[in-house]
Amino acid sequence: MIDRYVRPEMGQIWSQKNKLQQWLKVEVAACQAWANLGKIPQADVDALREHAVINVDRMQEIEAETHHDVVAFTRMLSESLGDERKWVHYGLTSTDVVDTAQALQLKDANALLMTDLQTLQDTLVQQAKRYRHTVMMGRTHGIQAEPMSFGVKLARWVDEINRDITRLQAVTDEMAVGELSGAVGTFANIPPQVEQDVCDQLGLRPQPVTSQVLPRDLHAHYLSVLALIATSLENFATEIRGLQRTEIGEVAEPFSVGQKGSSAMPHKHNPIGSENITGLARVIRGHMITAFEDVSLWHERDISHSSAERIILPDTTELLDYMLNRFNRIMTNLVVNEDRMIHNIESSGGLVFSQQLLLALIDKDISRETAYDHVQQLAQQAMTTNKTFQQLAMASTFVNQYLTPAEVTAVFDVQRHLRYVDEIFKRVGIE
Repeated sequence: MIDRYVRPEMGQIWSQKNKLQQWLKVEVAACQAWANLGKIPQADVDALREHAVINVDRMQEIEAETHHDVVAFTRMLSESLGDERKWVHYGLTSTDVVDTAQALQLKDANALLMTDLQTLQDTLVQQAKRYRHTVMMGRTHGIQAEPMSFGVKLARWVDEINRDITRLQAVTDEMAVGELSGAVGTFANIPPQVEQDVCDQLGLRPQPVTSQVLPRDLHAHYLSVLALIATSLENFATEIRGLQRTEIGEVAEPFSVGQKGSSAMPHKHNPIGSENITGLARVIRGHMITAFEDVSLWHERDISHSSAERIILPDTTELLDYMLNRFNRIMTNLVVNEDRMIHNIESSGGLVFSQQLLLALIDKDISRETAYDHVQQLAQQAMTTNKTFQQLAMASTFVNQYLTPAEVTAVFDVQRHLRYVDEIFKRVGIE
């Protein structure tokens, strides 16, 4: 991933040095497990643990000759060891180390992502509370529908993030698995006890059945969850983009001192953060497709998945970490124009209360069809004349047959649309 979208802590997890440190952790754990079975002298394990040195540059030199990264790794380690070097990689095959170590990297990456999600959850909860009773226009099909609370819109986002947290926790648990089962998964040269011992040391579970690799449906599911989280962010960001349009102007991303919106037009304040999140969500969904295509491997394994995963696993976690943090900054500093929200409701001339008038007439024992047709006629008149819907309703002979002036006025009370805000918040768990 390009540096522009990598935050340091997540980038460190996927650094070459850290990857090799995780490989070494698996190798040492395997030797310790062998020692626990009496196969390897404990003194040799202690020496290996103390003396093994990772030299990234030296490994690259060896790999240039061997064209095999794990062979280069084991030989690089051996150069820093004495007689204990013979136990490095004992009974193991490459993916025993690579997949198990990668599970450790993913475990660390997921811990960061979970923190990111919980931070965003807290921000959204606070903003939902702040705007709990802030009335705005609700829209369907991009058209004004009925008034609603901006807080309820944000509560809906909280609810979605809650589901994302549940999904991430479940898939994190699912991915916390290792395997040390040998060349084709039969434990021919390494007993299951070693695998169990290594996984216990590393805080993982043994995958019940493997070939030479962990089954890649695990990774496909994992990437699909991350893609769904990214899509949640795109969902929210798209709404901010829409509400920031000049013609609506109800919310806006923060715009810092010295920031420029356009190289040509000095007046521009563009929703660049939300647009950035939208674009990166597309990239992550593309990675999800690659992960699904990685599931089908030849027989017990091939490496068609390997090259792809070297890209999609680091890049997806790094991108999502970046997106979550950027969107949290947007939401923390979101500019909310409450006056413009009221203005946009009033600009309809009361049309957005048409359903309330319809229901008020039905409550007077008028058939729905008759009431609907009369209310629609009034709405059409409001759209084609300079009179508001409320004025036309107050003057309507048909309406006045059934509703008193006070009852008509009550139809246009915006507070009706906020009656159940607190109940909605309780459903989401926001007190």
